[in-house]
Amino acid sequence: MARTLVRPAALAALFLLPAAGIAAQDDADGWTPELSMRYRAVGGTAISPDGSRIAFVVREPLMEGSRSEYRSHVWMTDAEGGRATQWTRGESSAGSPEFSPDGAWLTFTTSRDEADDDAETQVWALPITGGEARPITEAGNGVGGYRWSPDGSRIAFTMRDPETAAEKKAREEKRDVILVDRDFKYSHLYVVAVPADGEAPAEPVRLTRGEFDVTGFTWAPDGSRIVFSHQSDPRINTGRLDGDVSLVTVPSAAEIRTLVEERDAREDADTERAEDDDEETEDEEDEEDGEDVDDVQEAVGVVTPLVEGAGVEDGPHWSPDGRWIAFVSTGERPEPIGLGDLYVVSPDGGAPRMLAETPDRSASILGWSRDGREVYLVESLGTTRHLIAVPLEGDRIRQLTSGDGVLGAVSTSREADRMAFTWQTTDTPWDVYVSPVTTYDPRPVTDLHEDVPRPAMGRTEILTWSADDGLQIEGLLTYPVGYEEGRRYPLILNVHGGPAGVFSQSFTGGPSIYMLQYFAERGFAILRPNPRGSTGYGKDFRFANFQDWGYGDFRDLMSGVDHVIEMGVAHADSLLLMGWSYGGYMTSWAVTQTDRFKAASMGAGLPNLVSMTTTTDIQDYLVGHMGVEFWEDYERYERHSAIYHIADVVTPTQVIHGAEDLRVPFTQGQEFYRALARRGVPTEMIVYPRTPHGPREPKFLMDVSERILAWFEQHLRKDVVTAASAAGPP
Repeated sequence: MARTLVRPAALAALFLLPAAGIAAQDDADGWTPELSMRYRAVGGTAISPDGSRIAFVVREPLMEGSRSEYRSHVWMTDAEGGRATQWTRGESSAGSPEFSPDGAWLTFTTSRDEADDDAETQVWALPITGGEARPITEAGNGVGGYRWSPDGSRIAFTMRDPETAAEKKAREEKRDVILVDRDFKYSHLYVVAVPADGEAPAEPVRLTRGEFDVTGFTWAPDGSRIVFSHQSDPRINTGRLDGDVSLVTVPSAAEIRTLVEERDAREDADTERAEDDDEETEDEEDEEDGEDVDDVQEAVGVVTPLVEGAGVEDGPHWSPDGRWIAFVSTGERPEPIGLGDLYVVSPDGGAPRMLAETPDRSASILGWSRDGREVYLVESLGTTRHLIAVPLEGDRIRQLTSGDGVLGAVSTSREADRMAFTWQTTDTPWDVYVSPVTTYDPRPVTDLHEDVPRPAMGRTEILTWSADDGLQIEGLLTYPVGYEEGRRYPLILNVHGGPAGVFSQSFTGGPSIYMLQYFAERGFAILRPNPRGSTGYGKDFRFANFQDWGYGDFRDLMSGVDHVIEMGVAHADSLLLMGWSYGGYMTSWAVTQTDRFKAASMGAGLPNLVSMTTTTDIQDYLVGHMGVEFWEDYERYERHSAIYHIADVVTPTQVIHGAEDLRVPFTQGQEFYRALARRGVPTEMIVYPRTPHGPREPKFLMDVSERILAWFEQHLRKDVVTAASAAGPP
């Protein structure tokens, strides 16, 4: 079929008049950021031991008046698909649902406390048969992650070290100086004996103590021990460099109650002595030394190292028969770019054994099969995400789920061959599904967005093209709403973060930094490539941009743009560019390498790899990609940094950044903005207060796409009008 080229004059009409391609922008039923925000995020599933009930978390934005925040609550449905009902309510969010091993209780975490607006997060429980929620824990500094013991008598959880008395006093007196990379607050393991119904919340007993940070844990099947992963300090960068696995003993519920009673008795005795003697107590001496009672609580667990070495170990899971512990490791050395292979080790010690390599070698362990013969994990597979099973013996890996979409929030039943999970596709929003584990047969059990309008969508398809060196690149192309074959449209190149991120077949109408259907509604096509360095395509592909940022990956992106032009979908003179984080890096880089884009938007970008290395909280991730420290090879860092090529920029470039971004510090955006402005390149800078590495407030999230669209249309119109005037009458 012959294709019609939209000439510059026609493009002017396209953007200045309510032409058919974008008329829907004034239609109340069209896609807007406000509509996308009505698609509530769903996650955190838990399935009851018998597989009959599913709990899950629903998050919704609150944007009335001065509010701009999210609230999450726990919902419940039955596995046969009965109507979902909300189980937790109130101003405080609730999350992390879990069923007790006997299925009688649903637990969750929340900071609800009508008498205390600053209450810490605790574990609460609701009886499945109905009744009021009650607190289970009394954790002074709040509960992090938690897990029921297999027999249901105890709950173990992590809690970060509390502020000491001396630190509290210094803060109150405005003397709370921060000593960088010192005085860490570590996350440690605690355990409570589950109180009987009607009893007060349980005081915890400390299991671990020391200069290490607990990052994950699971119980032994007999409940006598816990296996946990830990790193030397809580910094995110440290997690890329070290991590080990250890065991700790856990007292029984009766022993925990005895320990708590003995501790309370000692504290009562100390208080009585202080009152009788009218002198400093040991507690007050502790406060003078900068420690309070909770901080000096002795650890009762006996810790035994299990896996130590130069690699990074994480995510341990005990097998149902107690014979093995599965974990993820980088192997013989840290791999800051990203590597996660599956290993097992005996809880009695010995050399770990690597299991079969997974397709992407970026395993995230879900758990074990009920017979203990396979380890379940979730991985990205190209533009999809699925559950796979890795055998304890042999190399026959099985993909347990299938389909073009994205699997998430998987939970499996202890006693039944059933799992719960979320599923979404490019044109269908996420809902909760159930299926047998052994024979995949997914069935939705919720319809959470039945009352949310879903206007006509720009369809999304998977594209594959060859880079200039023959490497096969995959990407997602979303067409404009009402796309007409033979007509060319403005194309937005959208670059993902990472670089080890991935664009997947997730719902394109949902809320995100880039509201895709909002752009499609206004007549834009959007190309989202997965260039070399992306996850989902194996280790070699993920490592293919080692020491090559801005070169091979940039060519992958541009060859994708050319492919869409060759398809007859994109207009070669109406190209636009946007990306966040590493996508922001590629945006800054691209405008120094080509003038093909009419406008660009750099979100949380890093144009200067030297200053980025010395200010980010993930410095070794960047150094891992560069291969050397910057002082060892300045030229390498400068060669890959957009700021050193700033003289070549002519593209109008918008800069967006969060004021409190520690991942890509605010000064990265400021550097590029100032340089562009001083050079006279059209630019503007948008700064979101209270914002880390991406908007956390819903009003800001909605604002991003609107500002980008205004920037794009402003400069695309200007260019089109200028070109049309120069060309004269059509």
